[in-house]
Amino acid sequence: MSTGPGLTWEPDPLGPGWEHVTLGVSASDPGLVTTVVRRTPAPGTRPGGPAVLHVHGFNDYFFQTHLADALERAGHTFYAVDLRRCGRSWRPGQVPHYVDDLAEYRVDLGLAARLVRDALGHDRLAVHAHSTGGLTAALWADSPGGRAAVDALVLDSPWFDLDARWFHRVVSTWVLDTVGPVDRMRVLADGPSAYSWHLHVANGGRWDYDRRLKPAEGFPVRAGWLRAVRRGQARLARGLHIPVPVLVATAAESGPNSRENPLLDAQDTVLDVGQIRARAHHLGDDVTLLSVPGGIHDLTLSADVPRALYLDAVTTWLQRTAPPR
Repeated sequence: MSTGPGLTWEPDPLGPGWEHVTLGVSASDPGLVTTVVRRTPAPGTRPGGPAVLHVHGFNDYFFQTHLADALERAGHTFYAVDLRRCGRSWRPGQVPHYVDDLAEYRVDLGLAARLVRDALGHDRLAVHAHSTGGLTAALWADSPGGRAAVDALVLDSPWFDLDARWFHRVVSTWVLDTVGPVDRMRVLADGPSAYSWHLHVANGGRWDYDRRLKPAEGFPVRAGWLRAVRRGQARLARGLHIPVPVLVATAAESGPNSRENPLLDAQDTVLDVGQIRARAHHLGDDVTLLSVPGGIHDLTLSADVPRALYLDAVTTWLQRTAPPR
């Protein structure tokens, strides 16, 4: 689908002041789409200047309007993308969040970037990406299309490796490589996550969002999808050459993903932050590490103090490394 000015922006479920546009990603499958979200521009204004594109993680979609607020106060125009089969782009009959190869998302990200840079006229584009989205965005930024589109990359707790204890408990490498290609939809893991459960206001958390699109129990981890993630992580481990500055941010420490964990709201209980830091320098030559005391897996959803620390660090870093031309 064209990303030209003739596209129709529609009211978004976030409510007044928000809108989205749907972009087709497959000529043979009209139900396969990606969705770009933005704040509705004021009448008579024209987009331009620096922009930030947010990329969500697994079992996620864009709802973090406070992230947009912080970036817009710092002078950036904010956009977010819900990738194919995720969030706003999930259609009946589709397996949510499923791809056979993370490279499939290059089409989605390329369409979103061309919309922002070419159709809407922004002169610089930074990408802010979380968890699985962080791995996906890093691989894309190392591709020819990504290299041409991205001026800076901010990775919020990117999924650079599997927690070894979880991986060996759930599935061995041999089983994944054997089963993944022939039984792609086999469910390898399914069940509740204390981390996901505690975020929502209904469970005492501080965030309200659509639990159909971000359920507490998460979406099932399927063999083909996990194989795609592992192959992406292996590509990262061999070394990328991202030519732009990269900020890799993590919580200060990890902990168990259990409701009995007294620091459930002050640790990354999904990923091993040590693994992320160890892999960060495989991204390229210009990588900055940020550790956020009291942060959780999605640093933008942390408690007030660590969240403010994170958002201030991100906007300061962007101003220093990717200022407007």
